[in-house]
Amino acid sequence: MGALPNPECPGLPNVGAFDASKPPDALSLLPDNLIRLACRLAWLHNTNMISNFGPHLEIALRHAASSTVVTPIPRVELHVGYGESVETPCLYRSVVCFLLQGRKRVAVHADLLSYDSSHYLVSALDLPLAGQLINVGRRHPYVALMLLLDPALLAELATTMSPVYEDNIKTGRISINPMTVEIQDILLRLLSLLDKPADIPFLAPMVERELLYRLLQGPQGRLLRQIAQPEGQLARIRRAVAWIQKNRDRQMRINALCEASGMSRASLHRHFLAMTGFSPLQYQKQLRLQEARRLLLAGEHSPSGVAFAVGYESVSQFSREYLRQFGAPPAKDVRSVRRQVELMSVPKLNSAT
Repeated sequence: MGALPNPECPGLPNVGAFDASKPPDALSLLPDNLIRLACRLAWLHNTNMISNFGPHLEIALRHAASSTVVTPIPRVELHVGYGESVETPCLYRSVVCFLLQGRKRVAVHADLLSYDSSHYLVSALDLPLAGQLINVGRRHPYVALMLLLDPALLAELATTMSPVYEDNIKTGRISINPMTVEIQDILLRLLSLLDKPADIPFLAPMVERELLYRLLQGPQGRLLRQIAQPEGQLARIRRAVAWIQKNRDRQMRINALCEASGMSRASLHRHFLAMTGFSPLQYQKQLRLQEARRLLLAGEHSPSGVAFAVGYESVSQFSREYLRQFGAPPAKDVRSVRRQVELMSVPKLNSAT
């Protein structure tokens, strides 16, 4: 009989359970309390390894001069915040988000997710949601690395990998997954390229492929492979999302949306709602309001000009929906957001507090 798994510590053999035809494993002869101690020490070692993002932070903070930085590395962004935020509507893209420091809470309708540097987030679609930074401050800013997902590259990698059979694993539009030492090491090598920009064209593609390979092996590998597939429900919903984004400022034409996605009206509504949490019309409204806020923050348009620019025919309707979405009228909301961004983006140098 082969060694049985240890219930106290999966991966270690149980005491006294070994093949009688072979010499006993030395570990199997240890008392139970020593095996539990060894398991605990191994767990603490792995936890400490994963929580040690010091080198990552040092590089990221040197290269993140503002709250959001599009780095020279393709599809890689850095996000930094120096203060806690209120729950704020935002648009998540098809992305993997790695927190190097701080904690973030994400609300997608009834789903409330919270994660820190011991986990990473995978978003399969461009999703309107509400995000909030917590447990951050001037001394311990929120720092995140975002990798925008390239479906073509995911497809190329997925077709070269061995089939993975995942029974009873739930996939959805957004998920939180445990960080691993392997992924942490790849992230450090990816960030290190920022100090050697001449290496980026040659080494960044290889590091990105290695990172995606590890992600495809992870708990949400199925979700990532669905992103890579040109057909299937997720692919059709992604086409519907792309059509709505392209026609954000135009009147919704359901027949055209059905044709673009390759779905019937009933199937489109059912699967779109299941994947995004919104009906197509509600999703379009979310995109319009997000774009309106962006234009107002840029300071180049008046509220009435923004309303017409994003597709509203009535300024009063725009104002009502803006207030309902962001909790304040356009002008007041913009002033509040600008103050918050200023506080989050510039650390105060008062060392006494």
